[in-house]
Amino acid sequence: MEYTDHKSRCAWANPKNELYIKYHDEEWGQPVHDDQRLFEMLILESFQAGLSWECVLNKREAFRKAFDGFDLEKVCAYDEARMEELKQDAGIVRNSRKIKAAVENARIFREIVKEYGSFAEYLWGFTQGKVVYENDKASSPLSDAISKDLKKRGMTFVGTTIIYAYLQAVGVICSHENGCYLYRKETDVMTDSY
Repeated sequence: MEYTDHKSRCAWANPKNELYIKYHDEEWGQPVHDDQRLFEMLILESFQAGLSWECVLNKREAFRKAFDGFDLEKVCAYDEARMEELKQDAGIVRNSRKIKAAVENARIFREIVKEYGSFAEYLWGFTQGKVVYENDKASSPLSDAISKDLKKRGMTFVGTTIIYAYLQAVGVICSHENGCYLYRKETDVMTDSY
């Protein structure tokens, strides 16, 4: 694929979608420790289930507006009437199960924050704060472990494939492809069991 700046990127980065290129270059794989952003990405990734990330990314601003800027307390307070309103919002993915999951997952996210002090502390604790460098995977023992724990806590739409994509998005896993200008490798790759 040819990009106007002639940089090589991961094969999935659609050169015809400037939003997607910007996301690839500036966000994907960058370590995130901000709970508000971690919350936003968890909700967006759960909406991706069965769809392409590009589809969700193209609707991101509509999602931000619909979900009150991903304000955790506001989303936790959503009632049935508010969820019904979201189902009518043509700007987002109008899947009633995913909308309900977003609200229930928000409440569980808040409980994790109370338990650990921050969601970042919880999430990065699985790797002792280290970035995992790997690509060409859709799941791993790490995503299996986090998915299992989140499900045990009551979250839905957090299967191992969704969680793996989430970990890539928030930089816990760095998965830029070998030919990509953002490719990084770590000689000290973590091999501990999760």
